[in-house]
Amino acid sequence: MPFCSRCGNAVEDTDAYCGRCGAPQPNAARPPHTDPFAGMSPRTASILCYIPVVGWIAAIVVLAADKFRNDRRVRFHAFQGLYLFVLWLIVCEVIGPMFRHVGHNFRIDKILDAAVLYLWNFMLIKTSQDETYSLPVIGELAEKSVAEGYTRRRLHAREACSLADIILTVAVFW
Repeated sequence: MPFCSRCGNAVEDTDAYCGRCGAPQPNAARPPHTDPFAGMSPRTASILCYIPVVGWIAAIVVLAADKFRNDRRVRFHAFQGLYLFVLWLIVCEVIGPMFRHVGHNFRIDKILDAAVLYLWNFMLIKTSQDETYSLPVIGELAEKSVAEGYTRRRLHAREACSLADIILTVAVFW
């Protein structure tokens, strides 16, 4: 059993710091770096991108993950999920306030909100059946985003696509 290099207290082989004095241990065995997406299938990653309201978080994480960097299908679903979220934001934050004071029985913003929710559920079902379905306008934007990422990578011969590049791509298309 090793001892602390500063105070002499007994420490375990895997302890990075001494429990008594807090000194870092020079010979501590570091746990190997594990990929958090190692056990996740591409289908699961694609499904997570379409979870209503919070799927955008999964989409950004999937786009930034090394495991799915070269998987065009997963990246397509991630971009399409992001664009679907942006559409929902436009309906809720732009169209909704414009129609709040117009008629109390028939509100177009509620119909559009329900339509976006339907699209999210539709894409969840299609993706869970391992199908790739391209929505009319949003799907085209997602395909362009995926193609642009691969073209840019080939032109600049770089491997890493940063989170800032992904956010910039989303901002350019909207």
